Amino acid sequence: MITLLVAAGIFLLIAIGFLNHMAESRKLEKARLKVELNDRLRRCGEITETFPGQLMTPALKLLLTRLELNVNQRLLNMERTSSKFKARISELTALVSQGESIPVNNPPSPIQTEAKAKDVRFLLEALHGQITRAAQDGFLPATEAKHWIREVRHILVLLHIEFFNNLGQHALQQEQPGQARLAFERGVQYLRKQPEPAVYNEQLIFMEKLLARANSMVLTNIKPTEEDVNELTQGLKDVEADADWKKKAIYD
Repeated sequence: MITLLVAAGIFLLIAIGFLNHMAESRKLEKARLKVELNDRLRRCGEITETFPGQLMTPALKLLLTRLELNVNQRLLNMERTSSKFKARISELTALVSQGESIPVNNPPSPIQTEAKAKDVRFLLEALHGQITRAAQDGFLPATEAKHWIREVRHILVLLHIEFFNNLGQHALQQEQPGQARLAFERGVQYLRKQPEPAVYNEQLIFMEKLLARANSMVLTNIKPTEEDVNELTQGLKDVEADADWKKKAIYD
């Protein structure tokens, strides 16, 4: 009897310890998930608010709103009395109901510097991560997730096109055709390296025309320099003429 009581006591202690461990694990997992969801919410907001208007489409705006709505709903399930999440869910639901008629208020933000291009590229990387996680969670169907991954890559190409074009145009305005040629040349090379270059054929033709124009300006600027008659050149011509005259006088 004593042995059975001791064994039962030990078993009870083990059970209590196991249950405490399970409860602690669930608590930690909930805390971890909450941190992750808040981070995803922050990233969604950052992309939605700061993405350049010229690259933001109604379809993309709708996707971002849906992603943010999903995260808010999951957070509300963890904090059921949160008025903050309830109010935001109400706002997002109203926006999603508009479909692709959703308002896009992002102002245009020209990509004129490498730093700006990097900032937007980071936003695209964050968007790629949001789409991937939403697909892993089962919120986005696989086909829709694949579509948006392709769309992110397409926007990345458009980002580079705008950057190289703006860089080259700025150099032309500053009367720096050499720098403009370099920018347009990088743009042409980038487009030619795309897996499906035919998709960007129109942009490639336009960039090639800009490159040809910049190259022509460079050659035009070099030519007058080579033909320019400066004092040293004129002095050499005078010396040669004098030498010819002396030769003629001696042999005559």
